[in-house]
Amino acid sequence: MLLAENQGCGGGRMLDHDRSGVVDSIPIHPMGIKPLGNLYFADGINARHNTGVVGRLPDEMILHLLEYLDATSLRKLTYTCRFLYAFGQLDDLWKTLFIESWTATEEKGLVWRGSWKATYLHTPAETQTKIDCGNVFSDVLHRPFVCSHIALGKYASTIPASNQISRLANLAYNEFSQHWSDTPFILSDCIQMWPVCRDWDIQQLQRQFSNVRFRAEAVDWLFSTYHAYMSENDDESPLYLFDKLFAEKMNISIGTQTDSAYWPPDCFGPDLFEVLGAERPAHRWLIVGPARSGSTFHKDPNATSAWNAVVQGSKYWIMFPPSSQVPGVFVSEDGGEVTSPLSIAEWLLEFHAEARALPGCIEGVCKAGEILHVPSGWWHLVVNLEAGIALTQNFVPSSHLADVLYFLKNKPDQVTGFKKTVDSPSELFVQRLEQDYPDLLSEALDELDRRAQRKKRKWEEAVGTKNEEESGTGGFSFGFAEEDEEEID
Repeated sequence: MLLAENQGCGGGRMLDHDRSGVVDSIPIHPMGIKPLGNLYFADGINARHNTGVVGRLPDEMILHLLEYLDATSLRKLTYTCRFLYAFGQLDDLWKTLFIESWTATEEKGLVWRGSWKATYLHTPAETQTKIDCGNVFSDVLHRPFVCSHIALGKYASTIPASNQISRLANLAYNEFSQHWSDTPFILSDCIQMWPVCRDWDIQQLQRQFSNVRFRAEAVDWLFSTYHAYMSENDDESPLYLFDKLFAEKMNISIGTQTDSAYWPPDCFGPDLFEVLGAERPAHRWLIVGPARSGSTFHKDPNATSAWNAVVQGSKYWIMFPPSSQVPGVFVSEDGGEVTSPLSIAEWLLEFHAEARALPGCIEGVCKAGEILHVPSGWWHLVVNLEAGIALTQNFVPSSHLADVLYFLKNKPDQVTGFKKTVDSPSELFVQRLEQDYPDLLSEALDELDRRAQRKKRKWEEAVGTKNEEESGTGGFSFGFAEEDEEEID
């Protein structure tokens, strides 16, 4: 809940009280915009009264209509009144315009100027007109500002003991395979020998790779451009550099070679997707981002497991088992589409307290020099507590081979990362496993058969098929194919 310290004048610093009693001190909006609730304590003219017929629309509708305008129309509209001027300064509108118009060939001469509007218009932020909007009351305009200033540290510093991710020094492969492959954990003494842990930090990347172009969500920017962006932005959801071709772009080796920059930890054992060779889907990424950047709730692709190693900075993780219903996250019936709030900060503000109290919730902070394991199928949200660098890789351990085989065969529309030349990832994977790991393949197929039999028995128990057959009544049958059914728990 947002309250004003000085409610009598309708302004002042905002206090955000969360359910744990921790208080965020939100600075005054630079344009003076206030939450809608402050209108009830304000005197003077409400800027909305001067908007004419537009003022009859809810703020959400006004924002939606502005999203259809081009830059020229948006600028002209903001000249009409103070209320619409405030809407026209919302940087998310200019971010969309920039991304829709931007191409890599236009980056020559691109200078990040501290905001999307200033960058799009090639205008220094300090030269732009500044109008006091102290009589503008709008949650739609004020909420993004709040979300970009929440104290992320409070979520990481108040983790209940029962929710803490297990922390270990290191693991042997046998221990991982037998006891830990289904469980999130952090290893604190596993990657210290990686050269990147000694050599890499954000400033070093800027010095050595400033002219290398990396993928940052919807744009491919030179690292120098991204470095300027991450050093000065107020985005509610900052762009996250997430590049799958970084090794080729940076000309680094990965693996057991003497000149390798890093190598996958031994504790995770053989990665069975390696049998695919050049046909393997995208599986490793360089991650760089400022504080507040990260990824909303998702599961890793193709039922793979993953590890995430922090080279610089620290990350807050909150995770749930595969079958959990995560508050504020809505999943389609087939699991192919996931809908969640627009930003990590919004989810933290609205749903974190409820989610933390659920059975199975796991939380933790992975610090520089540590590596975190994400088991196959686990939901996870991750956010940078500070600017940092990480390396991540998806892999297929033998203990989850059956899950990956099932996913590739039965959810082909959700399979991602493979080249278009691969017609059937499922068939290709099985063929390669038959050549290199026939015993593991046989064990995984046997496991899938056992799961199918368990599903069948549970279904029969649920609909009473066995009793009806024994009594000769010949009960109704849906005739669903076993392999298309979800497990009934």
